[in-house]
Amino acid sequence: MTQVDTKTVRWQGNAQPEAIDILKADGGMIVSPTKVGYIIMTSDDKGLERKFAAKNRKRNKPGVVLCGSLDQVKQLAQMTPEIEAMYQKHWDEDILLGCILPWQEEAKNAIPNDGTKDLMMDQRETSCFVIKFGKPSEQIAKTMWEEYGKFSFASSANPSGKGNRGLVTGIGEQIEDAADLIIEADDYVASIQPDKTAETRYEQGVMVSMVDESGQLVPQQNGAVGVQPAPVVIRKGLDVDKIMKIMSDIFSTWDYRHGYYY
Repeated sequence: MTQVDTKTVRWQGNAQPEAIDILKADGGMIVSPTKVGYIIMTSDDKGLERKFAAKNRKRNKPGVVLCGSLDQVKQLAQMTPEIEAMYQKHWDEDILLGCILPWQEEAKNAIPNDGTKDLMMDQRETSCFVIKFGKPSEQIAKTMWEEYGKFSFASSANPSGKGNRGLVTGIGEQIEDAADLIIEADDYVASIQPDKTAETRYEQGVMVSMVDESGQLVPQQNGAVGVQPAPVVIRKGLDVDKIMKIMSDIFSTWDYRHGYYY
């Protein structure tokens, strides 16, 4: 039995206790399933450094913060009432959503002064706050925040630019070797897009920028047309059609620019 075999476990339907134990400790890094495939999860600066090393990932992108509740998003991120309404709608309809947002000052000041901030934000001090990303990882993020006050950071579990096809065998040897634990739930991932194949399924969630070029929050629109800067869909993905419909109900003006940030 290989080292990878011994650290791979099947998702048991709840917050995987082995994952919690690893992420509570300094520098823990796991691989966990979501609606769109497998992700690397970490909770501190040492874990983030390990993630960047395992993925050979560029550091100019906003960090992904996994939120297990709407209250957590509100505690961490700045939002307008319209953005809050958008999160609420996606939460109620169980739709994966990630928005680029500035941090609340109190939350930013609470981040450990150990280098974490530099690794979880871009140069504008924004991050992507994600909800409804899939039960196996949601359960872990919720437990980590509510019981231990620890963040959950994420990145896709594959070398940058390559997908894992929703299969634990697709995460690549480098990430397999680097992870402390791998939670396997290929059947859960496949169940989210049952009409898709490994080649046609979405391997990412939709990302919407709610900030201008300097990282300031877009203004409240209040039904006015042509308000700028406006929300921008910068990455298409799972349920992009549903998300754009909801955006059209809330915002009179928004843009679609897939790949714009990157």
